Amino acid sequence: MAIRYDLWIDPDDTERHRAVEADLERYFVERFADYPHIRLFGDDPCDYDAPFNRLYDALIARAGDYCERQWRYAPSPVQLNQAFFRAVARSNKFLRDPFDADPNR
Repeated sequence: MAIRYDLWIDPDDTERHRAVEADLERYFVERFADYPHIRLFGDDPCDYDAPFNRLYDALIARAGDYCERQWRYAPSPVQLNQAFFRAVARSNKFLRDPFDADPNR
């Protein structure tokens, strides 16, 4: 298996890695705007057909293609995953069930 991720090939180019990761986070937030509000909890987290899981799979694949096209950069799966969940945390498109948000349960 050949090493293809830019982070692994050139780990010292931290400025470029950070720029790509910040752009990926912006990319995800912009893509979330294309979708209606999505409930984070309530569905089985292992259900591949749950809306959040389907969205994750689709956007991760599109983001990898975007990076290769825009930056000529192959992001690692960890970079994609972290950027996705940082964007989820910043976005107002994801809803939590009131029961799941209750710290006293």
